[in-house]
Amino acid sequence: MCTGAAFLTLVVPAAANPNTVNPIPVLNGTNGVPALQGRSRAIAQATGLLSANRTQDSNVLGTDLGIMWDNGNGQVLTAFGDTAGLGLPNLLVGSLWSWRSNVLFRSADRNLTDGMTFDSSPRDIVGQSKELVPSPKVPFVEISRIPTAGVAADGMQFMSMMSVKDWGEPGKWVTNHASLVFSTDNGENWIEAPETRRPPVGGNSNFQMGAFVKDGGYVYQYGTPAGRGGLVFLARVPEQKMRDLGAYEYWDGGKWVPKNPDVALPIVFGGVGEISVQYNDYLGQYLMLTTDDRNSVVMRRAPAPTGPWGPPEVLIDGPELPSMYGAYIHPWSSGPDLYFLTTVHSNYNVLLMHTTLQR
Repeated sequence: MCTGAAFLTLVVPAAANPNTVNPIPVLNGTNGVPALQGRSRAIAQATGLLSANRTQDSNVLGTDLGIMWDNGNGQVLTAFGDTAGLGLPNLLVGSLWSWRSNVLFRSADRNLTDGMTFDSSPRDIVGQSKELVPSPKVPFVEISRIPTAGVAADGMQFMSMMSVKDWGEPGKWVTNHASLVFSTDNGENWIEAPETRRPPVGGNSNFQMGAFVKDGGYVYQYGTPAGRGGLVFLARVPEQKMRDLGAYEYWDGGKWVPKNPDVALPIVFGGVGEISVQYNDYLGQYLMLTTDDRNSVVMRRAPAPTGPWGPPEVLIDGPELPSMYGAYIHPWSSGPDLYFLTTVHSNYNVLLMHTTLQR
């Protein structure tokens, strides 16, 4: 197990590498939610020792991302990425933590004004939130398996996951492939569909990360290359055929082209990080959240899944919340209230944020 002395030696890395994070409050220089002065405000910490959810009870002291989707049965499922807990560390990669690449929590909380309450989490035999899709954590083989998008379709739960080969330079990690995993028991157990693997070459390199949106019997898949600072591309597939890569169509800027990811042209420019997309009833538009080249959380609007996507609107200015990344829309946001999760790397935990939408 990690000792207090080990906690003190941890530093915040500039890279995406999660192994040297410090999720212990005060010792990492943080205490409580940040007071923001801009358009958005921090509601509550969703994970970690300072959260009302007490995720430490399932050995989640620190984690990141927070991809949310409606499971179609009265719950929001939230998948997190690399997760730090107490226990046997993975010394091969320099980790001082018991490290899981992905965990999941369920929530039926519709009152988000005071935070997002978690109800349950798939757990392993020792009672900690279990790693849903195991990763060997061998450098330059597969260092982690990270969720990037989730959706309920065809009576199942789906996640898109990226197999990370190397963290590389900050924001420039390298993937082995992206693929779909699915669950038939509300996220308790997951199976990879290897036939959906997309290698990081050609047009498939533009779908290593992304977001899902359901519309008109289709699942729209917004894709980006691995890392941050890329462009956004678009594919779609009938809900019942998500595991059939031959059934996907790709947007070439004017029409849908079947089967060939090489024809997909960018629909959003400007350098984006992790993305989430949802239809918003209040605005009657599709919203896309991401971080930009200044590390600010920005929002774009579009009248249709294909766009055209409007200019970025800053929801949180980068310098206002340093080391922030990721912006994932809560699917039960309603009216002018937009709720989303974002990660602060300096304390390696996830915050529930709120902004008021403007027509």
